[in-house]
Amino acid sequence: MAFGGKISRFLNGNDEEKTSNGPEDDFYTISEADALKEAQTSGNKMILLEPRSFSEAQTIADHLKKRNSVVVNLKRVTSAQAKRIIDFLSGCIYAIGGNMQKIGVGIYLCTPKNVNVQGTITDDNDKGKTGAEDELEW
Repeated sequence: MAFGGKISRFLNGNDEEKTSNGPEDDFYTISEADALKEAQTSGNKMILLEPRSFSEAQTIADHLKKRNSVVVNLKRVTSAQAKRIIDFLSGCIYAIGGNMQKIGVGIYLCTPKNVNVQGTITDDNDKGKTGAEDELEW
């Protein structure tokens, strides 16, 4: 069918092609109950954990295997345990093709392959490199 035929079908309201934004329309029209049900099965949760020993590192890895993002706060463990946990999680994240970002002192964001993280957070040590001497200390 020629281009003119498509225009006339569109103007007459007989356009067969449905204009849709794809999955975004479904996202905004879904009910809250259906969204919670989907979240429980599809693995799109954000888990916040504060391990108190190295033995809890496997729990973090289990959440990553279920395709959930995990924010790990290592302020409640010793520096030796924190290093072991980071080493273990680095191997897990490598195995699943995920990503790990430091988002604060002793706080890491661990994401599986299905989560895309954009942007970076500057470290407190980078403050001296910028040359901004007048910044406030929080």
